[in-house]
Amino acid sequence: MISVLRLPFAARTWREGLYALLNLPMALIGFVTAVTGLSVSAGLLITFVGLPLMAAVLLVLRLFGSAERVRARLLLGLAVPDPEPLRLRPGRRGPLAWMGAVLRSNVSWRSAAYAVVCLPWGVLTFSVVTGLWVGGWGALTFPLWQWTLDGDEEIGVNTDGHGGGWIWDTPLDMAAVSLAGLVLLLAAAVVIRGMAVIDRLLVAGLLGPSAAAARVLQLESDRSVVVDASAADLRRIERDLHDGAQARLVSLAMDLGLAKEKLTEDPEAAARMVEEAHGEVKLALQELRDLARGIHPAILTDRGLGPALSAVASRCTVPVAVEVDLDARPAEAIEGIAYFTASELLQNVSKHAAARRAGVEVWRAGDRLMLQVSDDGRGGADATAGSGLAGLAERLAAVDGLLGIDSPEGGPTAVTAALPWRDRPSRAG
Repeated sequence: MISVLRLPFAARTWREGLYALLNLPMALIGFVTAVTGLSVSAGLLITFVGLPLMAAVLLVLRLFGSAERVRARLLLGLAVPDPEPLRLRPGRRGPLAWMGAVLRSNVSWRSAAYAVVCLPWGVLTFSVVTGLWVGGWGALTFPLWQWTLDGDEEIGVNTDGHGGGWIWDTPLDMAAVSLAGLVLLLAAAVVIRGMAVIDRLLVAGLLGPSAAAARVLQLESDRSVVVDASAADLRRIERDLHDGAQARLVSLAMDLGLAKEKLTEDPEAAARMVEEAHGEVKLALQELRDLARGIHPAILTDRGLGPALSAVASRCTVPVAVEVDLDARPAEAIEGIAYFTASELLQNVSKHAAARRAGVEVWRAGDRLMLQVSDDGRGGADATAGSGLAGLAERLAAVDGLLGIDSPEGGPTAVTAALPWRDRPSRAG
């Protein structure tokens, strides 16, 4: 109850009420600029000044939109990202290029639409807030200022049209008037907050980035994640080749060279060295197979997710039950992402879960390929910044995938990945 009574006096109510009052003068500025400027420039399109004038008006309206975003941030607490900047066409420079960019930009025209729409809305918000606040604060403070009125004048409410009614001349009457003022201010606070919701929608919808621009930014961010992940994979492959198979092959070449020199002098020593070299060849081949499996396993290409995940599960330190329920194979890229996602999650089970058993399930749900890796370990898995799960979530997001984690302390843990289903293209011939 006390929190409700504080609504009229809360800082948020005052800020949002001030925003509603400022809607009218700001809307007048924007409306006059948009309607007058665009009308005059449209009428002058038959002359050479029409387009430059229209571009100048739209540029002013973009600045008006910037000012409105600042006002919304200060008074509504709404941080609207700046919309996409002006984009010049490739190879174009100079005033004409900038004029064309302003005229083509949907940000310019959305700013103009905002300036036009806000005038009727500004009139409404200004009128409502002014009426409610003047009436509410006037009634609430009536006992404090009623003495300033002429003592011979009766103050009250005329109920019969002939001067009769409720006369506010006793302390109880004044208390009732103040209570009515408090109720009016409570209603004003609720109305102000409701109008602020609409204000936020207008600013975010017309002055923020468009859905297409937001999608482009998201794709650019996802592309950078994919590029970074690919670069990291290339560095890992280079390191594994340099420190593993390459070093082993160099050592093998040296051993074979020594064996060749000893072949005539000490055939038995040469035979031992050749035998050792043969073992080194086997180890080098195994390392190359492991490296190739890390790039893209042949079993996945040849036989699909079921056998490939069974092969991964066989290398896990705990028993893993694999269940794949797919009536068709997804696109190779999606299949590969699902495979490496399951591989990384099973590695986490082996390293961190302290589990006795685990399971891998794969199925299709509508237009999604679902993958779940579960275990009965100690739980507590968290995709915090810097963890392997956070990086996995970023890589899935790069292809419009999602990662869900259910891992309470004490377990069990279930990590679910949802990938977009894409059909595998048919191969002719």
